[in-house]
Amino acid sequence: MKLLALTYGTEGDTRPLVMLCHGLQAAGHEVMLLAEAATLGSAQALGVPHAALEGDIHDEVVALVARGNNTLAASRGLARMARRHVAGWMAQADAAAAGCDAVLTGGLAALVGMSVAEGRRLPAIGLGMIPLTPTTAFASPFLPRLPLPGALNRLSYGLVNQAVWRTFRAPINQARQAGGLPARRRLWTGLPMLYGISPSLLPAPGDWPPDHRICGQWRRPDAPWQPPPALQAFLAAGPPPVYLGFGSMTGFDRERVLPALLAALAPRRVLLFPGWAGLPAGPLPAHVFVVGATPHEALFPRCALVIHHGGSGTTHSACRAGVPSLVMPFAADQFFWAARLQALGVAPAALSPTRLEAGTLARALAFAEAAATRARAAALGQAMAGEDGVAEAVAWIEQWRGMPMRRGEAGPVEGG
Repeated sequence: MKLLALTYGTEGDTRPLVMLCHGLQAAGHEVMLLAEAATLGSAQALGVPHAALEGDIHDEVVALVARGNNTLAASRGLARMARRHVAGWMAQADAAAAGCDAVLTGGLAALVGMSVAEGRRLPAIGLGMIPLTPTTAFASPFLPRLPLPGALNRLSYGLVNQAVWRTFRAPINQARQAGGLPARRRLWTGLPMLYGISPSLLPAPGDWPPDHRICGQWRRPDAPWQPPPALQAFLAAGPPPVYLGFGSMTGFDRERVLPALLAALAPRRVLLFPGWAGLPAGPLPAHVFVVGATPHEALFPRCALVIHHGGSGTTHSACRAGVPSLVMPFAADQFFWAARLQALGVAPAALSPTRLEAGTLARALAFAEAAATRARAAALGQAMAGEDGVAEAVAWIEQWRGMPMRRGEAGPVEGG
């Protein structure tokens, strides 16, 4: 098969798709990935054909986090992004889809991918690292964590999806009409969905359609990894350290958050990953080692605890490593994953960047370091170790398309 994969977001959105594309390549398929420019390093490293979509996700994340996950601010930010970039994304994706057999689409470019698939009369598969399929089991991950009756849980997905559609509808329809497609009145329905989510971390709800599948984490293939000499020396110099890093989160008060966490962790050894936030001013304590970007799959098993923002990818890697987490969510679905880890007993209640009292942090650390917590984390890691999400997704795509196939035999995506 010849496939186009399309997403737009942070590293946590792009990297899993890179791993899926790499698996499809290994199975003999031809894949092109379109994603945000700064997130394509893993595609280059693994030899996955790729091209950058226009835009800078860094600025959008700064605006969202700086406003404290304010829903109105997020909506305005998405609308601004859509107005700027949808037409360009549509043109680039349409050109890349020429001669393809299907479109795999997710992230903030999902509706663009669906439009391109419709215009070229290709089937489309939705991709996600966050549960987006309506269910009575839990509310949409993009809403506050409130206990709701099952019917309201299901309804919440429609509310979120319609809010996203209202944000993107005008730019999407303008780009569609420019390309000769009619405007759409409503969202697509009936598309299959594949999720790069571990069933050990989040089992598939019983009311999902059979073609909405929890595959397992789409992770980097196991490969030998040798830490840089300075990092290797630090790891060897004492007990397993605590990893502290918030990835692509930025725009928060790093001068307050990071020193408070480092003070609470003392005298524990700490690997500090500055990420997009950068380092706090002033000298760091002697027990802190500043680490650059490293493969989580290889580094986290060498740690005693992972303190992170609750992004889907980092959450999965920490759980698969079999170590407890402390989660400080900032935006979007991070609150959902924080609550999920708390429910599994591998993390305490989510930390808040605005409430960093020493007593709160001490209690959170005590929970994370308790023997029972460590045992639950180790058991979860063992369960996830037996999963191969990429192989599961590749096998499903091949079965769905009915290998071998003839190009052009697929019908259009359901219209509006």
